[in-house]
Amino acid sequence: MIKIPTNIMLVDDEKDFVEMLAMRLEEAGEKVVPAYDGHMCLDILEKEPVDVVILDIKMPGMDGITTLRKIKLLHPLVEVILLTGHGTTETAIEGMKLGAFDYLLKPADFKDLKDKLAGAKKKKDAQDERIRKAEARQLLRKGGNI
Repeated sequence: MIKIPTNIMLVDDEKDFVEMLAMRLEEAGEKVVPAYDGHMCLDILEKEPVDVVILDIKMPGMDGITTLRKIKLLHPLVEVILLTGHGTTETAIEGMKLGAFDYLLKPADFKDLKDKLAGAKKKKDAQDERIRKAEARQLLRKGGNI
């Protein structure tokens, strides 16, 4: 079976962390686009297809929760996994209430991250499929075949 790579955006202000995690994800067969702040993330989302955003909560300027709100407003089908390095889960839970798929504490176990990525991609794919089916039914109705 051929693995179709997940289009992942990795958003964190720690450049070394982004580069190392991107390298590991790419070695695992994923396609990774780096972003180093919330504004860069939103700019890239306007130009490139992304399935899942891995988003650090604590960043200077636009923090992860503000970025999450804007992602969900402008790109509601993109799934988001939050990263927090500060041991507090309250903000991550707030993010899940705002539409994030899940969260991980930094430093995240790579297997846990891969499992959460697979779950987020599965959820996005299922939603995309429901939308395609609804659009097909709509076209058939307009054509008078239903």
